[in-house]
Amino acid sequence: MAIIGIDLGTTNSLVSVWKDGHAVLIPNQLGSFLTPSVVAEENGEIWVGAVAKDKRIRKPEQSAASFKRFMGTMYKSSLGERWYSSQELSAMILRQLKRDAEEYLGEQVEEAVISVPAYFNDEQRFATKQAGLLAGLKVERLINEPSAAALSCRNLENEEDESFLVIDFGGGTLDVSVVECFDQMIEILAVSGDNKLGGNDFDKRIAEHFCREHGLEYDHLCQQHRLELLKSAEWCKRQLTEKNAGMMEWDSPDGKKGLIFTSEDLIRVSAPILKRMEEVVGKALRDASISIGEIDKIVLVGGTCRMPVIRQYIHHFTGVEPVLAANPDEIVAIGAGTYAGIKERREEIRDVVLTDICPFTLGVGVWDESSHELMLSPIIERNCVLPFSREEIFEPSTQTQTKVNIKIYQGESMYCKKNLFLGKVDLEIPPGDTRNRLVTVRFTYDINGILEVEATNLVGQKAREVIINSGIRMSEEELNQKIAQIKELKYVSRDEEKNQFLFARAERLYQESLGEEREVVMRNRQWLDSVINGKNQAAIHAAQKQVGQVFDYLEEKLGLGEL
Repeated sequence: MAIIGIDLGTTNSLVSVWKDGHAVLIPNQLGSFLTPSVVAEENGEIWVGAVAKDKRIRKPEQSAASFKRFMGTMYKSSLGERWYSSQELSAMILRQLKRDAEEYLGEQVEEAVISVPAYFNDEQRFATKQAGLLAGLKVERLINEPSAAALSCRNLENEEDESFLVIDFGGGTLDVSVVECFDQMIEILAVSGDNKLGGNDFDKRIAEHFCREHGLEYDHLCQQHRLELLKSAEWCKRQLTEKNAGMMEWDSPDGKKGLIFTSEDLIRVSAPILKRMEEVVGKALRDASISIGEIDKIVLVGGTCRMPVIRQYIHHFTGVEPVLAANPDEIVAIGAGTYAGIKERREEIRDVVLTDICPFTLGVGVWDESSHELMLSPIIERNCVLPFSREEIFEPSTQTQTKVNIKIYQGESMYCKKNLFLGKVDLEIPPGDTRNRLVTVRFTYDINGILEVEATNLVGQKAREVIINSGIRMSEEELNQKIAQIKELKYVSRDEEKNQFLFARAERLYQESLGEEREVVMRNRQWLDSVINGKNQAAIHAAQKQVGQVFDYLEEKLGLGEL
């Protein structure tokens, strides 16, 4: 039974599998490798992907997107009258990808390797695994997105030593990795990232600039108008990947508004975003103790890296001309599929070794008398190669203690209150002088991101805990209940989604075209409707294909494209 690799993205998600000696992307029911990470509800039915993205513009209160940014939190989004956590919404995406994979492979799929941003903390990683469980997938292994990209970019037959910088800029997150390759070893030296920075931030900057130029307050617009503006901003941004100027238009309640937006405008309004990107790259290089002159190449992956302004700015502050990976949207998914093949011990790649690292410092809180605050005492520092185990010796803060409460934190601040609290371990300590009351604390962090903490006193008593955030952890009963709820949701059929997707394209093309092209759109839409009403499945499939080809031709002729 195959293990699939999944790139669970903020904007789009993809699924792949190791097949015939290489990782293969799996198309969804619409024939695309990219499935928009959008979920919508209408008339009691759940829509996932391209159609849900279209419905979000018209009925934003019944849809959810960009929920990856809230993974590992208690934040919930509404679909109509029901509220869902980010892991539940992600489970709906994963369930759809699982269905697509089973359709493609002709067999059941039970296990997946899922990519996550390198800078995801323990809560976010646990929530991702939980989303997999809710979707009916066993997820033993998460792979960092830039590590997956490195696995894709590295020619596995090339045994020459090389070092490269992978900049993975997606729709909602930025990850940077310093990678060293030799023989069949791919070693991650350091990672850095920003989980709140991505292509969506450029869209917002463009939309805000548009509002300022027209005397509008972006934050005062209703949700639907903001989404309309963001869609137009995204289209304008895509135009700027091909030319030096793009047009942004919006049918506002008081008339149509437009604005020509140039590459210079984009650089100006996006300066804070570009500066944040530069800081992340600098941090990764410093942590790896390597200079940009020692890097053989800079590889760009992720859809946002298609923007010329990104490549130009990286060249500006590094002095190195970066290389845009072929199909940058797909690189991480290919890497996840490759790692799935490694996990399956496929002969072609079973000797490939990918090392990964701990992205954050892990430590315990110790009381500081001068500041009267808990300070972080690191045990495993960031960028240690996994798996990693280390112990430190601590002493109680007072002579009268009969028990120690060891609090575990993740983060880089010296103050525990500014770091992420992961959990605690309680241990009895014997009476006596200080030397007899010392406690040894061992942290063991494995390749799957599981932290085990063991505390031992001098008389041999031990306390051991696997640290999992209690705020988002479900009991076995709650988990089974949620799995049943996800399964019971009424998902639309594959054919119905194809029909709705074509209807949405027809509506968009009708609005954008004039004269003869508009008549062609209308005739094809009406003909498809009549064929569907005839309920002949063979005829419906043939009509879907023919209408899709007509719309492809019109979109190319009109210079339009799918967003």
